[in-house]
Amino acid sequence: MQYDYLIIGQGLAGSCMALQLLQEDKKILVIDEPHPNTSSMIAAGIFNPITGRKMVKTWKADQLFPYLKTFYLQAEKELKSNFFHQINIYRPFIDTEVQNEWMGKSASAEHQSYVEKVHLNSEFPNDLHDEYGGLELKNAGYIDLPVFINSVRLLLKQKGCYVENKFDEDKLILENGAVKYESFTSKKVILCNGDQSAHSNLFGWLPFSLVKGEILEISVPKLPTVIYNRGVFILPKKNNKCRVGATYDQNDLTNNVTDKARKALVEKLNGVYRSEYNIVNQVAGIRPASRDRRPFIGIHPNYPEIGIFNGLGAKGVSLAPYFSKQFVQMLEHGTELDDEVNINRYKSIYYSNID
Repeated sequence: MQYDYLIIGQGLAGSCMALQLLQEDKKILVIDEPHPNTSSMIAAGIFNPITGRKMVKTWKADQLFPYLKTFYLQAEKELKSNFFHQINIYRPFIDTEVQNEWMGKSASAEHQSYVEKVHLNSEFPNDLHDEYGGLELKNAGYIDLPVFINSVRLLLKQKGCYVENKFDEDKLILENGAVKYESFTSKKVILCNGDQSAHSNLFGWLPFSLVKGEILEISVPKLPTVIYNRGVFILPKKNNKCRVGATYDQNDLTNNVTDKARKALVEKLNGVYRSEYNIVNQVAGIRPASRDRRPFIGIHPNYPEIGIFNGLGAKGVSLAPYFSKQFVQMLEHGTELDDEVNINRYKSIYYSNID
């Protein structure tokens, strides 16, 4: 059967690419082998405009955040589902110096869109060690990724453009400007298969930086009204459950949970959270991150029929909507990709490997 695009993988990246291409009325086929431990199914899905220990504005936040809200709300409507949750993030200050710094920053045009309030005194004394107050951020929240991905899968099945099968890269055949894969023929194939691309013959030359992340699920007496974030995030869910994470391990790349990660998360959790809790679950997954923390997007240097949309890392829910749109605009209308995400930035590595 003839398609415009084969999409390999239906995690966050593949789901966003599928929705964008369907908006362009393209004939697509998504090939996926669902697994409960993929990074998309494990990740907390938080979108946060001010991140890191230094509390800096997320890269391209002014472009990413307005679009992600539009994208996910439109997807909710189309998919008749509920996975977009806008909820403020509260970041306790570690000292008066940081408090004073943000009193100044909060009034700047650069940060006004994201700062709800600078709290000068403890805002959650029963829950947190926040003696110096904290920064409350708006235009933040989380995507319930399992709900989003399963909702997209249901749509794809209803449209007859989803196949559940293990992808075998060796079965790809390039012929007469098209791609053949088993009984399917397509103009292009886009790999959105997460950490599997790091071991691919086609894209294994890209500088992936795979990172294992582990998350705890805890039960609490009362759910927080915001996401707490200092050292760890504490994300309120349903039924008095919160998710706590996450670890970053580049050495152990198995999907097994570890006592080491559990202890590290508990130590950080106890350093900021003062309320009672019980640990009820622990999960692990591998993030397909990149060395420069920018996505891998574009067309293979030697095979114009094959592309990649990958390397979204820990900020995937923020990056995927905007850059899937940009990639589809490039594929269908010839617009340019941002240099910072285009895999052309690593062409020299590819050619040095084949010399």
